[in-house]
Amino acid sequence: MKNFVLDTNVLLYDPQALFKFEEHNLIIPITVIEEVDRFKKDMNETGRNARQVSRYLDELRKQGSLSAGISLESGGTLRVEMYEEKFMKNLPPELREERGDNRILAVAMRVKEQDGAIPIIFVTKDTNLRIKADALGITAEDYESDKVDIQELYSGCSEFDVASDLVDRFHGQGWVGINGYQLYPNQCVTLRDETNPSHTASGKYRADDGKIIPLHKVAKDGIWSIFPRNREQAFAFDLLLDDSVKLVTLVGKAGTGKTLLAIAAGLQKTAEENVYNRLLVSRPVFPMGRDLGFLPGDIEEKLTPWMQPIFDNVELLLSGHEAEKRHSKGYKELMAMGILDIEPLTYIRGRSIPLQYMIVDEAQNLTPHEIKTIITRAGEGTKIVLTGDPYQIDNPYVDSASNGLTYVVERFKEQSISGHVTMTKGERSELAELAANLL
Repeated sequence: MKNFVLDTNVLLYDPQALFKFEEHNLIIPITVIEEVDRFKKDMNETGRNARQVSRYLDELRKQGSLSAGISLESGGTLRVEMYEEKFMKNLPPELREERGDNRILAVAMRVKEQDGAIPIIFVTKDTNLRIKADALGITAEDYESDKVDIQELYSGCSEFDVASDLVDRFHGQGWVGINGYQLYPNQCVTLRDETNPSHTASGKYRADDGKIIPLHKVAKDGIWSIFPRNREQAFAFDLLLDDSVKLVTLVGKAGTGKTLLAIAAGLQKTAEENVYNRLLVSRPVFPMGRDLGFLPGDIEEKLTPWMQPIFDNVELLLSGHEAEKRHSKGYKELMAMGILDIEPLTYIRGRSIPLQYMIVDEAQNLTPHEIKTIITRAGEGTKIVLTGDPYQIDNPYVDSASNGLTYVVERFKEQSISGHVTMTKGERSELAELAANLL
C-alpha cells in the first residue's frame, strides 16, 4: 500500500484519475480543490474536467467524510487533506511563499511525516514541481495512465526478407499467406526478396484469412491529381480509400503529406464516388507561439486564420483536378454545395455525425479524453482520419507520450476496422525536408 498525493493538473488532465490508483491511498490537498474551482467556469475541455472532478467528489462525499477518508471500489481510500500555515515550516525558506504549489508540497511533506511507515508518491504533470518534490526527499512521478512510449509506437508498417518465390507468387496470384510473423489487422507489409533486395512487393495484412493482399491501385490520373510519391504514401492512400477501415491514423513529421493525402482521399470518396455525404475537416484551435488575442469579425472570419492550412490544401487539390479546373470551383463553392465543411472541434460535443468522411488535423494537440469524445461522435457509415506530428505540440497539457493521437494508435492497433501508418519521408520540398531533419 502507498500514499499518492495528487496535484491539480492531474485531475484537470483526467478526472478519472480519482479511480485509477487501485488499492492505494489517494490524498488530495484542499488547495487542489480550490484550484479546480477556479477552472469550473471555463468553456473548454479543462473547464469540463474541472466540473467533472467536482461532481465525482460530491458523489463520494455522500458516502462519508472526505477529511476522514472514503473507501473506493478499487479497494483503496480517498481523503482530502487540510492545509495549515504551520505546515510551511517543513519547507525550506525558498518555498515558504504562499503559493498553491508550495501549499501542496507542504501537505505532501505533512503526510510523509504523519504516515512515515507508508511510502508516499507525489503525482504531478508539472516538471518543475517534480524536481522540487524530489529535492525535498519525496518520490515524484508523472501521471502515466495514458502514456505511450513514443520510441516504441506502433508504426503500422513492416518489412520482411522472404524467399524469391513468395514475392513472385504474390505478384502472380494477387495474395500470399505468411506465417511466423506477428501482424496486426490492416498492417502494411513490404516483402523483400532475400536474394535480390530490389525485388519487392507491397501489400496489406488481411486479418480475416491471414493473407497479404495488394494495395489499392491509384488511377492513371491519380486521386484528385495526387499520386503517392513513396511507399508510405501508397500505404496511407490504401487505408484512406478502404471503406472497411473506419479509423485511420497518420503520424509523421511536417511535409510528409498526411493532411494533403487525407483531404484528397476524402474528396474522392465524397465528390467523386458519393460513398459519404460530406467531407468534414476539423482541427483544434491552438496557436503556435504567442497568441494574437481575440480576432475581429463573424465566426467565419474568426476561424479563417486557424483553418487556413486546410483551405490551402483544398485549393491545391482543386487547382490540379481537371474537372474542377473547368468549372473554376473554389473551396467556398464546395462548401455551399454541402460537399465540404471545415470547422473547429469546439462544438463537436453532443453531436452525431453519420455518413461523413471526417478528418481531424493536428490531432497531437488533443488529450486522450478529447480524442474519445471525437471518435464516439461517429455515426453509422462515418470514417474518421486523425493526422498529426507528436513532436509538434502546442497544447501545454500534453506531450509526445500523453497526447490523444499516439494513445489511439496503440489502443486501436489490434482492431480490424482501424489502420495506421507512420510517415517519415518528407515530400513537401527539399528545403522543408532538410529543415525537418536538421533543425
